[in-house]
Amino acid sequence: MAKVNPKFAEELKKYGSYDFYACFNCGNCTATCSLSTQESSFPREMIRYTTLGLEDEIKASLKPWECYYCGQCSTECPRNASPGELMMSLRRYLTAAYDWTGLSGILYKSLPITIIAFVLIFLGVIAFAFSVQFDLERMLHVGHLFEAIAIGTIGVVILLPNVARMWYFTILKPKAKVPFLKYVKSLGELFIHMFTQKRALGCDDNQLRWFEHFILVIGYLSLLFTTVVLNWFGTDSLFIIILGYVMSAIVFVVTIDFIRRRRAKKEEMTKHSQPSDILFVAWLFWMGFSAFLVRLFIDLDILDTNKWLYIFHLTVLAQWALVIVPFGKWSHFLYRSFAMYFARLKAKG
Repeated sequence: MAKVNPKFAEELKKYGSYDFYACFNCGNCTATCSLSTQESSFPREMIRYTTLGLEDEIKASLKPWECYYCGQCSTECPRNASPGELMMSLRRYLTAAYDWTGLSGILYKSLPITIIAFVLIFLGVIAFAFSVQFDLERMLHVGHLFEAIAIGTIGVVILLPNVARMWYFTILKPKAKVPFLKYVKSLGELFIHMFTQKRALGCDDNQLRWFEHFILVIGYLSLLFTTVVLNWFGTDSLFIIILGYVMSAIVFVVTIDFIRRRRAKKEEMTKHSQPSDILFVAWLFWMGFSAFLVRLFIDLDILDTNKWLYIFHLTVLAQWALVIVPFGKWSHFLYRSFAMYFARLKAKG
């Protein structure tokens, strides 16, 4: 039996959605959504679940992740109920629901606490710099180790258990019968969506945004590989140096366009940006831009007299790795990819 929670609407407001009660089930959103089918009332079903506060059904659903927020449903809504923003808020809510630490929900709902976390990380970086007497070589060495350790630790301790919780909510708890062999055969779906986000191409007039996301994902992952595995800041290889420049440039150039569009607020998806959306884009920009400058200063042999630049880069990197990746909007990239994989597992045939 479904458990109704009338207070759920108030909880969801903390994640950004505030006007879905204006919906009177006219069906315009379903009629206009390119993801809607005869078998799937998209996004109407999620509006109904939310209105009734059916938390178990919401946690069991993968539909919020299938939505790439083209905004067409909100544009066509005669009641300004913003179904697209509801789906975005549900993604934030689900991110908090999957997170076993509970920190995602706290940080999503409280900007002051997020700022405090950022300040504490900054103070930690400054304390580290003092502990090594601002020795640039040691800071570069520890910074490189930090990247590798942070990726492994966060992946194993936080993100992997969270994906397991997502699997529990969406497949195990609803008792979806999935043969083991199907898990193996469907793995390609996971990697295809992780690297291409191809589902976004199903949205009308979304090709440019998809292409920007695709370039950004490739640039970000390549920059991560170049800095962590190939040790971009410490190498003398011309190929690796040029590769790092290109990848970091891609990251900050594409994010500049994202920031421009969010500031313009001309698109439906940018009209209701939450702090987590702004922080994600801004910190991605500063990470790519500061990495570019650090390597440039190394090549110009002036980083030793401008150590503040590396301290700034290390601060941005630490805040990104310890807050935004495990508990912020970066994790949407991971959950969305697994959602497409789980959807394939649950599909008949």
